[in-house]
Amino acid sequence: MSGVTLDTVIKRYGATQVIHGIDLDIQDGEFCVFVGPSGCGKSTLLRMVAGLEETTAGTIRIGNRDVTRLDPSDRGVSMVFQTYALYPHMTVEENMGFGLKMTGHPASEIKAKVGEASRILKLDDYLKRKPKALSGGQRQRVAIGRAIVRGPEVFLFDEPLSNLDAELRVEMRVEIARLHKEIGATMIYVTHDQVEAMTLADKIVVLRAGCIEQVGAPMDLYRDPDNRFVAGFIGSPSMNFIRGTVKGAEVVSNGLAQAVPKTGSAQDGQQVLIGLRPEHLMLKPGASHRVDLTESLGGVSYVHLIGPDGEKIIVEERGDHRSAIGDRVDLLVDNDHMYLFDATSELRLR
Repeated sequence: MSGVTLDTVIKRYGATQVIHGIDLDIQDGEFCVFVGPSGCGKSTLLRMVAGLEETTAGTIRIGNRDVTRLDPSDRGVSMVFQTYALYPHMTVEENMGFGLKMTGHPASEIKAKVGEASRILKLDDYLKRKPKALSGGQRQRVAIGRAIVRGPEVFLFDEPLSNLDAELRVEMRVEIARLHKEIGATMIYVTHDQVEAMTLADKIVVLRAGCIEQVGAPMDLYRDPDNRFVAGFIGSPSMNFIRGTVKGAEVVSNGLAQAVPKTGSAQDGQQVLIGLRPEHLMLKPGASHRVDLTESLGGVSYVHLIGPDGEKIIVEERGDHRSAIGDRVDLLVDNDHMYLFDATSELRLR
C-alpha cells in the first residue's frame, strides 16, 4: 500500500479555475475523507488522483511515484463510483473478476482473488447471482469487491452510498469501516455527508470553492474549528451562531440571557459571532425566543427556536420534558464550550 501526496495541485477548465493549489499528505493506510458542499471540488480532486481528470498544474504522487501524467490504469488505484456500473448479464463472480480476466490473469489466480474479496465482503452466497437479483447494498459490495480483487495501492470512493436508503447507508458505512480495518489500505472517500465523514475518517479534508478550509481528525475539527464554515459544517445539527459585541471582558448579545466571557484575541467593541453547539445550550422560561418546532427522536429532542432578531437556533433537550410549539424561552450558555468568530472575516478568535 502507499500514501498519496498532492503538491500545489491546480485544475482549470479554460479560464475557470476550480482547484486552487491544494497541498495534502495522506499517509499509507489512512482513511481520508474529502467533505464539503456540492460544487466545492471534492469529486474533481478525487478524479484527478484517479487520472480521470487532467491535472493543470502541480504534482500527484502515490508512494514514491509521480503519477501526475500517468494513465488511470498505471496509477495503482481502484475507484468505486456512486453508480454500481455492474454488467447485468454477468454473475457476481464474473463481475468481480472481469478486470483481471481482461488483463490476462490466469483463471486460478482470478478465482482465488475473487474468493478472498467475497469472504471479506460476505458475498459467498451470492456469487452465482446476477445484479438484478441483489439489493442496492449487495450491488455496492460487489462494486467494492471488484476494486479489491485488483489489489490497488489506493482505493477511491466517490459518494458510494448516496443511492442507498438510510438504513442501507448505515449498514454500508459499517461494512466500509470494517473493510478498511481488515485490509489496511489507503482509502480516499468523497462525500457531502458530514456524518459519513465523522464516522469513517482518520483524517477529514474540509473543502470549499476548490480550497482546503481545514484538515484534521474528526474530533479535532469538531472541537477546534478554524473558522465559521468548518464549525458550521462539522456536526449534526450544525453549530448555532449568535451575533454579539465585545464589551470589556464580556460579550453581550440580544439573543442570550447572560453575557459570556470573551476569548483570546477579541478586542473591545469588536463585532463577533458566538458559536454554540445544540448540546451546549440550555433553556429556561423567558421571553426572548419562541419555540418554532420540536423534533422528538426518543431519548433526545431538537428544539428549533426563533430569536429576537429572527435568527434560527437549535437546542438539544434530554430527559422527559419537551418544549412545545409557541413556548417562550431564554437561552443559557455553557461557557466552557463557546466559540468566538470575527463577524467580518469569520475566522476563529482564539
